Amino acid sequence: MPVPHRRIKSYVLRQGRLTKAQQIALDTLWQDFGLDHTQTRLDLAEIFGNSAPVTLEIGFGNGDSLIEQARQHPDKNYIGIEVHRPGVGHCLHLIDRYALSNLRVMNHDAIDVLHHQIPGQSLSCVQLFFPDPWHKKRHNKRRILRPDFIDSIHSKLAADGTFHMATDWQDYAEHMQQEMDASDLFRLLTTERGDRPATKFEKRGLKLGHGVWDFVYQKV
Repeated sequence: MPVPHRRIKSYVLRQGRLTKAQQIALDTLWQDFGLDHTQTRLDLAEIFGNSAPVTLEIGFGNGDSLIEQARQHPDKNYIGIEVHRPGVGHCLHLIDRYALSNLRVMNHDAIDVLHHQIPGQSLSCVQLFFPDPWHKKRHNKRRILRPDFIDSIHSKLAADGTFHMATDWQDYAEHMQQEMDASDLFRLLTTERGDRPATKFEKRGLKLGHGVWDFVYQKV
């Protein structure tokens, strides 16, 4: 009997200690702003109560930059995916603090969410900001940006939708551009960051003297 293929994950689950505020947020706010992982497609218009464009962010960290986006653009809807519970709890706490109605969060593997729950051609933008670079050569295979992932993003984006990536590792920036340019599903739109708020990981990288590279590709 053949052994089932085991997908290589692009992250290591390091569950830090939840603060009291994060735990309270998870316990009391998830029912209103959290989306559980299921095998069923999400009805985005029903979730948000409108048909505004939806941006999906994969790996939002502590959620500060995602919160800022939702505050700056109340005419857009946002879904954030993060595997680390403290970050999800922190984001929920901020959603409540700022009374945001245009942001929902998920605590699950983004690959599974894309496959099972995101309807085809439903997103206006996908964001991948400062993913784990897996900079050691023997770990490069764990990078999330691979051809199958690019195909999946393409299938979930609406016509002319965009895929915005950012990294503070030059080697990963070169990898991003190489993988995207090898695909005929996208064209490079710009390397400007636009109005993207700085993330926690970006600020840490800048303190360490890293550069920052942004790539915005458009679906073709």
